[in-house]
Amino acid sequence: MSKLIDYYFTPISPYTYLGHERFLEIAARHGATVAVKPVDYGRIFPVSGGLPLKQRAPQRQAYRLIELERWSKHLGKALNLKPKFFPVSPDAAAKWIIAAQARGAAEALRLAGALLRAVWAEERDISDEPTLASIASGEGLDPAPLAADAASPDTASRYDALTQEAIERQIFGAPTYVYRDEPFWGQDRLDFLDRALAK
Repeated sequence: MSKLIDYYFTPISPYTYLGHERFLEIAARHGATVAVKPVDYGRIFPVSGGLPLKQRAPQRQAYRLIELERWSKHLGKALNLKPKFFPVSPDAAAKWIIAAQARGAAEALRLAGALLRAVWAEERDISDEPTLASIASGEGLDPAPLAADAASPDTASRYDALTQEAIERQIFGAPTYVYRDEPFWGQDRLDFLDRALAK
């Protein structure tokens, strides 16, 4: 039986960044296929009880920084706790990932990883089109047709549809991995996903 994991995320999520490579390793080890699904949490939060970072209570914001530093050290992954270009709109970057997905899941996942690194380790602005083109080129993708596809109405419709799908499936945070209709929210749940895939 084929193994399919739906991968809901936003390219500005630090926890998606921390889990991305581990998730891909787990999926590959189990021979699983990944459906790449960047979504708009700006639409998801209002219907799921979530709040944008700046609207969260001070104690929650403070603990977030502790937890990010803790996980960064634990995983040995470079992470700037307060990156220069965060928050920025993730919409353009998400649409570039969707455009890359049309070329293959591997391309979309590679680009997603590069975009996450750009925010959290490289101080790059992924809302900036020339920066997106540079990142895509660095991953071996031709940026010109990718940019055209990302700007198309079809890609915008796909982004909207993925977001609506996430809402209907009661997704509320990033990253969320869904396997056989069971959600696993957060990179700290990857061990549970690993065990589910092994069954």
